[in-house]
Amino acid sequence: MSDQTSASNNLAAYCWSIADLLRGDFKQSQYGRIILPFTLLRRLECVLEETKETVLGEHEELLKLDLPEEAQEKLLLRATQHNGNTLSFFNTSKMDLSKLGQAGIKDNLESYIQSFSKDAREIFEYFNFAEFIAQLNDADLLFSIVKKVRQTDLSPKAISNHDMGLVFEELIRRFAEGSNETAGEHFTPRDIVRLTTSLVFMEDDDALTKPGIIRTIYDPTAGTGGFLSSGMEYVHELNPQAVMRAFGQELNPESYAICKADMLIKGQDVTNIKLGNTLSNDQLYADKFDYMLSNPPFGVDWKKIESTIKDENTLKGYDGRFGPGLPRVSDGSLLFLMHLISKLRDASEGGGRIGIILNGSPLFTGGAGSGESEIRRYILEADLLETIVALPTDMFYNTGIATYVWVLSNKKADERKGKVQLINGANLCGKMRKSLGSKRNEMSSEDIATITRSFGAFEVVDARELDKPAEQKSNRGRQSANPKAEAPKTFASKIFATHEFGYRRITIERPLRESYQFSDERIAELRFAPKPLNAPMKWVYEAYGESWSDAADCENYGVLAEHEADIRKHLKTHFSDLKEAKIKELLDQKIWAAQKQCLLKAKQLQSEIGTAQCDDMNGYEAAIKAACKAQGITLEAKEKKQITTAVSWKNPAAEKVIKKLHKNTEANPLYGLFDVDGQTLEYKPDGDLRDNENVALDPSQTVNALNEAYFKKEVQPHVPDAWIDASKTDDKDQEVGIVGYEIPFNRHFYQYQPPRDLEAIDADLDTVSAEIMNLLQEVHS
Repeated sequence: MSDQTSASNNLAAYCWSIADLLRGDFKQSQYGRIILPFTLLRRLECVLEETKETVLGEHEELLKLDLPEEAQEKLLLRATQHNGNTLSFFNTSKMDLSKLGQAGIKDNLESYIQSFSKDAREIFEYFNFAEFIAQLNDADLLFSIVKKVRQTDLSPKAISNHDMGLVFEELIRRFAEGSNETAGEHFTPRDIVRLTTSLVFMEDDDALTKPGIIRTIYDPTAGTGGFLSSGMEYVHELNPQAVMRAFGQELNPESYAICKADMLIKGQDVTNIKLGNTLSNDQLYADKFDYMLSNPPFGVDWKKIESTIKDENTLKGYDGRFGPGLPRVSDGSLLFLMHLISKLRDASEGGGRIGIILNGSPLFTGGAGSGESEIRRYILEADLLETIVALPTDMFYNTGIATYVWVLSNKKADERKGKVQLINGANLCGKMRKSLGSKRNEMSSEDIATITRSFGAFEVVDARELDKPAEQKSNRGRQSANPKAEAPKTFASKIFATHEFGYRRITIERPLRESYQFSDERIAELRFAPKPLNAPMKWVYEAYGESWSDAADCENYGVLAEHEADIRKHLKTHFSDLKEAKIKELLDQKIWAAQKQCLLKAKQLQSEIGTAQCDDMNGYEAAIKAACKAQGITLEAKEKKQITTAVSWKNPAAEKVIKKLHKNTEANPLYGLFDVDGQTLEYKPDGDLRDNENVALDPSQTVNALNEAYFKKEVQPHVPDAWIDASKTDDKDQEVGIVGYEIPFNRHFYQYQPPRDLEAIDADLDTVSAEIMNLLQEVHS
């Protein structure tokens, strides 16, 4: 640890010692909400000390002019100029922490805070500082706290902006650890921040060391500003003279206040830190950035802003942020990724780089043609993705799930173009001495260096065993004499061409084969309407249809008025999903009469067609037409459909059902055009036998050649009557098959572990069986 860092930590520890006064009257999770604003207040006061009198004099003159607040602020900010530097805040009160007094300290402190310029004052408002001042006053602690705070020298002479930033970051870290039940929503662990920052900045190390360098950094989910601070710290270590301008937006008011305070302490222009929802209200819509870092919430839905997002996707397309597509409403992670991509500085202006932390879902969720797949397709085909790093589990305060760092850039080095590096760092961690919420693991500086070295070298690393302690297994319960060997902890890196994550989903069809039979059992089903009324009508018929007949003079057939109450009661109990409209339809005599009419017509057809089973559905239409003519009946479309459904069924042994005869068309069995006795036939597809196959992309071959070669090798030998559905084409390239992309990270790094020998398993079973028998003997004895 450097002397600078040690000094900063010591000062932070002193500032945090205010907690000794708070203990007992406030919860531990509330300490930071008091210590942070008081530390900020003392720092601002010390910074303003040199120009205090000048600002007060200017303020007295401005009061005489009766100018609006905005105009006054501009003039007063000029008065803060000292040694060539102009501050971004001021205070017009004649008081300071040493002049508040003990009597009336609450009112004096509130008045003092209200005298700050707008941006500084807003920070205290979002801290709900007035509420805590009142609580401290009620607990008779306010004077003691103020007295301790004002003894701390936080002047620029004693501590620079950079070092003060380190102090404030340490206070934020302590606050995060003290309130870890909600920390994960607003704080990203420092080890993850450091790793992500290193991956994003390391490619530009040479450029960042040049004199006079000016860069921008942005976080759309700024939280408390951890990523912004880490980015500035990284650059400061390389080049203390470099200027890094921070931009961010945060949804949570308290986190926004902490972030804004941190940026104010570091001398940043805090007007670049915005409050609000980044996805629905981008307050930095016109800006592009050099570096972007983000840890968006995992698996959070975007239903509340669904209409806004869909409007931007529909109306703006690729001119907006969400042109490639939209993920499912249940997870908005990829929306943040697309938002960041839209903020990349144009490659002609130097380009930009992105580091974003995502869970596993964006890697593979959604099949070909889905919004998620189309987003991945856009990223990979635009060659924006540089690397994905798998992190260990249990790294975050509020979740233990697997997470990944994605690094993207529109200024890839030549050797990286068309390539993606996958780095498996899932085992690069150590156990923490004390868990913080769900965070049980942490990455050391050496772990981080292992990943960054691999990324920087852009090399393939075959799985190599790490010098990491084995997982501690529970010694409770019975231990196996021959335990399964644990998989070794390894580190690996692989490099892929971008097209290797793509595939083309082709639809495989098989012919429909049907039989039909006008048997009494099948025709009897026509007495009842199709679902959802089929089962309820059967029950009604059994319960109340004893007196009904199929004779033409049966006037009470389907009349249910006197039984309506009992029927409704039964339906409510046994058919609760049945809607009111369907209940009314069931109680209406018309539907019973219609079904009876359909049944009687089917019986007339039966008398003509017979009751024998026919396994060639291709003759069905002719048979129906001849029977209708012979019996002098007419079938409505609805009746014909019901009768066909009742008397036919799928039968693998039946003949294929012909859909169309193609004249003057050459047969092409691969695409469903078959030569049968010199005629080109197209068969009806069987939806239940429909299947999809994923064909790997290969730019060196044509789409049809790839699809056909795959079909002949993987499909045709097993189902000779199948064909490729040529009507299912990709929206973008119009080729057969729908393009999809997924990144099966775990599959690429899977290590096979052979199962235990059967002899060892049998030995364990014999041992357990013997123990059980001994226990049973003890019970019987």
